[in-house]
Amino acid sequence: MVEKSVEQSPASTRPVAVVTGASSGIGAASARQLAAAGYRVVCAARRADRIEALADEIDGIAVPCDVTDPDQVRALAEAAGPAVHLLVNNAGGALGLDPVEHADADDWRRMYEINVIGTLQVTRALLPALEASGAGTILNIGSTAGRIAYEGGGGYTAAKHGVAVMTETLRLELLGRPVRVCEVAPGMVRTEEFALTRFDGDTERAAAVYAGVDEPLTADDVADVVAWVATRPHHVNVDLVVVKPLAQASQHKVHRTPSS
Repeated sequence: MVEKSVEQSPASTRPVAVVTGASSGIGAASARQLAAAGYRVVCAARRADRIEALADEIDGIAVPCDVTDPDQVRALAEAAGPAVHLLVNNAGGALGLDPVEHADADDWRRMYEINVIGTLQVTRALLPALEASGAGTILNIGSTAGRIAYEGGGGYTAAKHGVAVMTETLRLELLGRPVRVCEVAPGMVRTEEFALTRFDGDTERAAAVYAGVDEPLTADDVADVVAWVATRPHHVNVDLVVVKPLAQASQHKVHRTPSS
């Protein structure tokens, strides 16, 4: 249960940012960096204990929210208050690495529901508050998978391509209104959960993704880009930032140091 809202907080003079998927990884790192940049951050995710600890740490607000649940999304919009300056649509994730011919349709549905429908629902719910702020920003966390296909990634690439096209469409539709629309598309990022979730907790398969890679991106690296995009003067719309580690030239070309 949400015990307070931005409206009720004495810190509500700060610009308000809403970050979904804030319980770990890029979402949690973005919440911390945005708080450091002066935002009052509404931390949204399914795991209440994690976002409550994060909100306490950064003087933010925790709102338990499954972005695929319309009622919970409406509650998130109510808790965020009448004016929101920044929405970071970060909730997402990948499931499995099966080729299309052996794909699990339920995994594909789940990825589409979280990455695409979840982003749609949160954006739609918060758009009035973003516009009411007079200087709103929607920042969608995409992926290089939303630009380039790769074997075994059919369901995830389809979902992230959906996020990319939705972002581009929204920018066209909101032209002339005080809301800019941006995308940050990371490549290989090593977080504590992304690969584990993809491989259903298989630690060996998760570790193999990064084996031999010298310094994949971290959540803080991506959050630094998020904060930079969000804090540009409002007349500057950074349409798309693609960010990859030095060791990654493309989805298919990653430099790996052989193990000794």
